[in-house]
Amino acid sequence: MTTPSPESQRIFAPDLFKNMVAVVTGGGSGIGLATARMLLELGATVAICGRTASKLETAAQTLDPTGSRVLALPCDIREPAQVETFIGAVLERWGRIDILVNNAGGQFPAPAQHISPNGFLAVVKNNLVGTFHMCREVANRWMIKHGGRIVNVTANVYRGFPGMVHTGAARAGVENMTMTLAVEWSQFGILVNAVAPGVIASSGTAQYPPELLTRAVKETPLKRTGTVDEVAAAILYLASPAAQYITGTTLRIDGGQALWGHTWEL
Repeated sequence: MTTPSPESQRIFAPDLFKNMVAVVTGGGSGIGLATARMLLELGATVAICGRTASKLETAAQTLDPTGSRVLALPCDIREPAQVETFIGAVLERWGRIDILVNNAGGQFPAPAQHISPNGFLAVVKNNLVGTFHMCREVANRWMIKHGGRIVNVTANVYRGFPGMVHTGAARAGVENMTMTLAVEWSQFGILVNAVAPGVIASSGTAQYPPELLTRAVKETPLKRTGTVDEVAAAILYLASPAAQYITGTTLRIDGGQALWGHTWEL
């Protein structure tokens, strides 16, 4: 199958998110950057964060050279104090947060026996603990009183995650947290969902060995990698009025990989 163009994902009405404020973690590249761009195109103002200031500055210039609709600030989501400062800055500038996209994360491929305790902990803190810090801070500072949408980015972990046990455990935790928060926070008008990308061609997967990606594509029924725009479109759907009766679910964006094939040779 051919890879779709970014334009093919533009199915939403103009100004769909007008007067809304969205926060996108890991917004300096990859899925986060694509999501921020689509949100801006549909009328939202967007705050992005990440750990690398230079990457954020470049992304902000690409998204909005005027700087009027984009706020880009460094933030390590593993650190509660930094999360508190970042969310405070967003609220100080725009006074509201309607959408939170928890996209920040990271991992490295390695057999479990070669992952150090510190390496395992770092990935879990980044992918799971950091996601909770963001959810909690945005809920307590704005959404519990005003409602909103939270979309968490997880991964295809439905048959374990051989080769990346640390992120598999963390992402499975995020999926369970998504279901839990969807129930607990339903009384506040907060919808909490997740997307689970499969093999996506992005700056994140570019660091993996080529043979690993080749094998993963071979074991994907649609026989190609996904695009960051395909993931971003699914995130926007869950944040849109079209999904206002959906909460606590995880949408797989994996070309059917969870249903067939394998990526780990015994």
